Amino acid sequence: MKNRKIKIFSNQEKLAKYFSEILIKKISKNTSNYNLSIALAGGSTPKKIFKYMADNYSGKINWEKTNFFFGDERCVPPNDAESNFKMVDDILFSPLQIPTNNIFRVKGENDPANEAKNYSNVIKKNVRLKKEVPRFDIVMLGIGEDGHTASIFPNQIELFHSKNICEVATHPESGQKRISLTGTVISNAKLIVFIATGKNKSKIVSELLNENKDKSNNYPASLVSSKKGKLVWLLDTESASLLY
Repeated sequence: MKNRKIKIFSNQEKLAKYFSEILIKKISKNTSNYNLSIALAGGSTPKKIFKYMADNYSGKINWEKTNFFFGDERCVPPNDAESNFKMVDDILFSPLQIPTNNIFRVKGENDPANEAKNYSNVIKKNVRLKKEVPRFDIVMLGIGEDGHTASIFPNQIELFHSKNICEVATHPESGQKRISLTGTVISNAKLIVFIATGKNKSKIVSELLNENKDKSNNYPASLVSSKKGKLVWLLDTESASLLY
């Protein structure tokens, strides 16, 4: 894929710094009247990145010019320990005093089907459109060992191809409902950033980036491509250990 870049870092702190500098550059170059739009990922690695940003970039990023959304969310209340919003709020939003008007959370406490429609409308009203599809400036993605990304799992891969903005997904083991962006919106972003760290991600990273089509075609993450944008993979040496 010609618009794909792979960056490998010796540790997670250097990876976090690089991601933070991507965000700084995007904000500094934004001369429009619109705020930068970013869809955040949940998980342990993004948590470390958000902590690094809060500790090191509080005075270096114009947070008021940035609107925060979520690529997926568990259908739980915002104060639940499993809430992606709670994690980001505790680690990033609250420490940096991000204005509440700049934060667009998924209301996981609501009925999932209704909230998928509601959050789709929120995104459509607050993110610029390209060919009638919301176009985020940045979409941040993690990847599971099973090849899922956002909350699109291999047993529900059809959700990736949905023409809707958001869909209701179901975790294949717990049965937990989640709200997720679809591939239609993810692939329409200006910049997609995949982040994977740790030895436990090395196998799935290898299958995806070495383009083992016999296996990778079964993974939702393999379907992510950037339509006239950029796709960047940020890896640490452990997650990249089986590449090439």
